[in-house]
Amino acid sequence: MPDLIIKNIGTLATPTGSFAKAGAAQGTIQILSDAWITVSDGIITATGTGAVPDGDIVYDAGGKLATPGLVDPHTHLVFGGWREHELAMKLRGIPYLDILASGGGILSTVRSTRAVSGQELTNKALSILKRMLALGVTTCEAKSGYGLDLLNEMKLLRVVKSLAEKQPVELASTFMGAHAIPPEYKENREGYIDVIINEMIPSVCNDGLAEFCDVFCESGVFTLEETRRILLAGANAGLKLKCHTDEINAIGATEMAATLGAVSCEHLIKCEPSGIESLRMNKTVACCLPATSFYLDSSYAPARDMIKAGVPVAFGSDFNPGSSPTNSLQLAMNIGCYKYRMTPEESLTAVTLNAAAAICRAGSIGTVETGKQADILIWDAPNLDYVFYRFGDNLVDKVFKKGVVIC
Repeated sequence: MPDLIIKNIGTLATPTGSFAKAGAAQGTIQILSDAWITVSDGIITATGTGAVPDGDIVYDAGGKLATPGLVDPHTHLVFGGWREHELAMKLRGIPYLDILASGGGILSTVRSTRAVSGQELTNKALSILKRMLALGVTTCEAKSGYGLDLLNEMKLLRVVKSLAEKQPVELASTFMGAHAIPPEYKENREGYIDVIINEMIPSVCNDGLAEFCDVFCESGVFTLEETRRILLAGANAGLKLKCHTDEINAIGATEMAATLGAVSCEHLIKCEPSGIESLRMNKTVACCLPATSFYLDSSYAPARDMIKAGVPVAFGSDFNPGSSPTNSLQLAMNIGCYKYRMTPEESLTAVTLNAAAAICRAGSIGTVETGKQADILIWDAPNLDYVFYRFGDNLVDKVFKKGVVIC
């Protein structure tokens, strides 16, 4: 007998399978009416329609919509301070890279992050994760990158590890010491890259603090060759690869990272046809960040072209204090649906199964199917279209994590 039965689900909407979906398959999802779900030991044991099995605990969904829990595959979760003082500069049209070059942007957050303790960072991130959970995120990725020295990068990754033990949102940890060149290495880029490769990566791996390695490959940040060296060092140490590519300029980063076997390339605002083809050929997930384009008032990634080409598209919030200060993946879903011209079905896959694939978890989460973890949302909505039709409200009614109502 199952531990839990969720019954009276008006509509159950879910992608299916255990790998990223691309092309027409991204928009092909399972829709069940008058549905139920059974759960034992935190794992989905069956789904169906009509007559409801017996169970120990029964939750009545009240005819509402059920979907998989949301997966946010790109966040910069842990940092000190905020950057609201940069708003006026953005409104005056000062470019993002100019703010960084003047010592603001990422470097401003680095100063704030270095100045606070791990406990202060933990407390702040706990509050953020609580809000993300209420908005339906049951799993998310968390990058370092605001320490930019060995001591503080390790501090950030230890905070992520402690957060995974303190609250229910599952975390995938990414080392991103190559987020910017810190001021103390401004005149010695090679010295900092040496620290990343020969000190940071070995220490991170020896302590088991990260699963992925990411680099911000961009004009004025890390060059193609620098990025290649860092990613290869990460791969040789056992880390899976991600890469910030084509956010502001197309410099060949997507092509390079995909060829190296990156699990995902992220941002992709300026991704060119050659980059899309590299993503397709290497089965790399395109992790698009629509809220960042919105906040920076920039163009949007060519997600429609990616889907047409057969590239799996995921959405992330890119939560960070500078270019996407929102922890609402729902907002990113809405923006992505409208601005990328993606259907609700394609967009649901982007924040569930494909997002799970972007953090190598599509075998365990991202769908409501037998054998998957019971991460399930009940929405105050009659159908999937309604979730994307509404804008700016939190429509999540109940969040189940491993079969337990969390909020």
